[in-house]
Amino acid sequence: MPLARVHVTISGIVQGVCFRSFTKSRAKMLGITGWVKNTPDGCLEAVFEGEESKILEMIKYCEEGPSAAFVRNVKTKWGKYKGEYKDFEIVY
Repeated sequence: MPLARVHVTISGIVQGVCFRSFTKSRAKMLGITGWVKNTPDGCLEAVFEGEESKILEMIKYCEEGPSAAFVRNVKTKWGKYKGEYKDFEIVY
């Protein structure tokens, strides 16, 4: 499987709805590394690294979000896999 990296920005009602912990648990389940954080403008930002097929699954999870969330948009910017993360973290 090809390895990939994607930078994701998620907008909508995505803060205060457990989206970061939802993202972390799904990433760990899929074996994806990287991070997720809230942004000052009310969005969520994340970097995912791992198998391309697993990242595509992860993006689908982000498009749905946890039950209390309302996802308006998911922007993706694909990049070269760097292998710089050992785990998946919530960044504050």
